[in-house]
Amino acid sequence: MGVNGAGVSNSTLAGVVLAPMCGIFGFAINKRSQFTADGARKTISELFHLSESRGKEAAGVSAIEGDKIEVLKSALSATDFLKTAEYQGLLNRATSGAFGTAMTATPINPLTVVGHSRLVTTGSQDLHCNNQPVIASGLVGVHNGIVVNHEQIWPRFPAIKREFEVDTEVILRLLALFRDQSGSLIEATRKTFEVIEGATTVAVLFADLDVLLLATNNGSLYQGFDESGSSMVFASERYILETLAGKPDVSAAMGAIRISHLKPRMACILNLAEMSPTYFQLDGKGSGEPLLKGFTKRRDIVDLPEPEVRGSAQKHLAGVGLSTRPDQQTQDHLRRVADKYPYDTSFADSLRRCTKCILPETMPFIEFDTEGVCNYCQNYIPIIDLGRDALLELAGQYRRTDGRPDCVVGISGGRDSLYGLHYVKQVLGLNPVAYTYDWGMVTDLARRNSSRICGKLGIEHILVSADISKKRSFIRKNVQAWLKRPVLGTIPLFMAGDKQYFYYLLQVKKQLGVDLTFLCENMLERTDFKTGYANVTPFNKNRHYFNKLTFMRKVKLGWYYAREAMLNPAYLNDSLLDSLFAYSCFYIIDRSYVNVYNYFPWTEEEVVGTIIRDYGFELAPDCPSTWRIGDGTAAFYNYIYHTVTGFTEHDTFRSNQIREGQMTRDEALRLVRLENEPRFEAMDWYFKVINLGLDVEQVADIIHRIPKRLRKNEANPRALSA
Repeated sequence: MGVNGAGVSNSTLAGVVLAPMCGIFGFAINKRSQFTADGARKTISELFHLSESRGKEAAGVSAIEGDKIEVLKSALSATDFLKTAEYQGLLNRATSGAFGTAMTATPINPLTVVGHSRLVTTGSQDLHCNNQPVIASGLVGVHNGIVVNHEQIWPRFPAIKREFEVDTEVILRLLALFRDQSGSLIEATRKTFEVIEGATTVAVLFADLDVLLLATNNGSLYQGFDESGSSMVFASERYILETLAGKPDVSAAMGAIRISHLKPRMACILNLAEMSPTYFQLDGKGSGEPLLKGFTKRRDIVDLPEPEVRGSAQKHLAGVGLSTRPDQQTQDHLRRVADKYPYDTSFADSLRRCTKCILPETMPFIEFDTEGVCNYCQNYIPIIDLGRDALLELAGQYRRTDGRPDCVVGISGGRDSLYGLHYVKQVLGLNPVAYTYDWGMVTDLARRNSSRICGKLGIEHILVSADISKKRSFIRKNVQAWLKRPVLGTIPLFMAGDKQYFYYLLQVKKQLGVDLTFLCENMLERTDFKTGYANVTPFNKNRHYFNKLTFMRKVKLGWYYAREAMLNPAYLNDSLLDSLFAYSCFYIIDRSYVNVYNYFPWTEEEVVGTIIRDYGFELAPDCPSTWRIGDGTAAFYNYIYHTVTGFTEHDTFRSNQIREGQMTRDEALRLVRLENEPRFEAMDWYFKVINLGLDVEQVADIIHRIPKRLRKNEANPRALSA
């Protein structure tokens, strides 16, 4: 496929916005470098391996070879991509051009390689043109981040024409346009970053310039130079370069690498012949282009055929996104489902509910006194916050003044964690690094919202990606098992795969060398009914409504899952080890962290108002709530709970707000009636993305055949099992 590859697809599984959160890396040496050809090849491949943690859905590389820039990419993981003959061939050609056919000890020509390990959020990585490096307007670029406004940019600039789906394309088209208009690459880079929104880091090669452009608005980029300034490596994380520096071939050629952070809103133009960097601020003034004089080149860009899939290598399934409305066929199908199963609150309305909160009689372990007040209200312990001054004092103990990160903030893309990131940066004055674990159910909506705030605040974002294809296959098998025996207590197994979040958080914290971790979890978002349906009580021996699972309760919960697996052998699939690892990550390993909402009360007006007003927080197209909209599983399990039990986690959340005096009972009832409406559109996304093999109507048919949850006053108040 040439530079002008396939256009925007009309496929029902594509046809949506692509948004990568990925690992980018590069290797550049000139004739003074001490690298050998073999050492160069090993170093490039090692950079590829180390960057794979940030995305495993596609991989690609570009290399300057004489008068050509060769580009090779495919929907393979980096591990599989590196095994292909096509990759080895490109690497051999590039090093032969740099070191000569005799493979002399040191290079006789410069060598530059730029690569990408991709996490696809939406759209299809099976479309060659969408994978990276992206080729557009005589530029070859790789991109980490999300341009959240790229759909709005295209009509603003009719001089640039869209050919692909991927958001990276608009960056390259704008760079070329603004450079043509101003004659300045520096000015073009600044103007491009003025237009785009969202966290963005790029590395760009040019057909007509012998330079490499590096630019970032959130600081997710690190460079490493040797002492002589003849070799340079770059990557998305400092840890990658620190690990690389310990490799024998790298230390022999580069000695002690000088690692520097390309800080937020900074850019670098690297003269590839002289290996001389010129740094400039993205929001600075003045163009100044003397470094480009005499360094023009004329190179052809060659988009190589994709590697053939051999042996155990496997292309990943196309992604499906919740970023645009579904295609017409899907909308028609979802309307038929809504007509067949209209939103019916008659069962929920028939339930006896607490006269103080809104919990119904189908809530596990619920009891009512003579006045109709439930034991959750009677035994509730109000949240006592520690005070904002105490949080400021705590932050002062860890605050650094040398520009290095002083804390990690875990973000999911949801409202509470993003407000927490804002608070840590803007109010506490810390220098955080944001961390996300992507296990395959983080929606592209959540990723875009994360990108908005990280880009605007200039915060580095470390995203650890699971093997998403494998994770989604685990979810599929557990959902299929559940549909064979739909037991309420085993629904949390759908979400088991995200618990490794805590394991990788510890790794990131160690890699960054920081001691302070924030997880910003709303204390009112308690969903004890999920373990309650597994017969694990949320009340302690003093009958207090207790927010902790004791050792014996953890054992009881583990035994419940083991018993259900024996009753339903479909759970004994290859996800079992992953689920056991998840259990240990959540219930066994250290999970100590600071929660900002322990220090001041969570209030919806402050949290939601701030992230919408200041950061343009995007809402879901099919839901009035701002909660759980970045979680791909919530729409499915809440539909089950409401259909079978007459309530969802929205009821428990609003009940806690009532107990804290933040809301009246009437207001809570009004809100949950809206929030509990079925989200068939989100369910459609979920079933497609895990490749369930059943559509929304087929799954809804199964759910509606489940008997309603028995009331407390009925003869047999057992846990539902069908």
